[in-house]
Amino acid sequence: STCACVEYYGKALESLIKQVKIMSIHGKMKHKRNKIFTEFRKLPGGILVCTDVMARGIDIPEVHWVVQYDPPSSASAFVHRCGRTARIGNVGSALVFLLPMEESYVSFLSINQKCPMQEMKPQTNVLDLLPKLKSMALADRAVFEKGMKAFVSYVQAYAKHECNLIFRIKDLDFASLAKGFALLKMPKMPELRGKCFPDFTPVAFNTDSISFKDKNREKQRQKQLEQQR
Repeated sequence: STCACVEYYGKALESLIKQVKIMSIHGKMKHKRNKIFTEFRKLPGGILVCTDVMARGIDIPEVHWVVQYDPPSSASAFVHRCGRTARIGNVGSALVFLLPMEESYVSFLSINQKCPMQEMKPQTNVLDLLPKLKSMALADRAVFEKGMKAFVSYVQAYAKHECNLIFRIKDLDFASLAKGFALLKMPKMPELRGKCFPDFTPVAFNTDSISFKDKNREKQRQKQLEQQR
């Protein structure tokens, strides 16, 4: 749903999925966007993590799966996203993830877009990759910060969802969401002010001690911390 989520999950998938080319694309890239898109089109296989910048008017041959991790803000965008996998007579699969409280979105799409959907049963024996994502955040401040930004942007996008009768921010389980983003602590943001999260356990140390793997970025950060002190 957001550029920050693409940046974070693109980085995560690069580390979690080996021997598959992972590329990321979003609206803020501007000049790099065309280059990435052209490169991806030429690949024999791969994964493209993207925002709705890729939802329409884009031709990528033989897309087998479109996985909609976040339900799009408009019903028409949902259909456009699915359409990436059925170009010029081709056939593919489209999957959207919904929370139990969001299931009326299925009926909404059926009425609004004449788009019937089938439930896919949850997979069993799914590997828990969250500890690895947490380790990545502990080892590199860049990953830690990307996760925090992604969480904040996700919540803000959810609050502005076009179907706000279905996607209600007051129903969001922020603790579970933070765990899903593998956060080390809750960020400070207006939507969380005054709330307690007994189901979320932050790391038991000051996250300011997490350094950047990039030595130049870390040197710059230390300089800023010194100035603040």
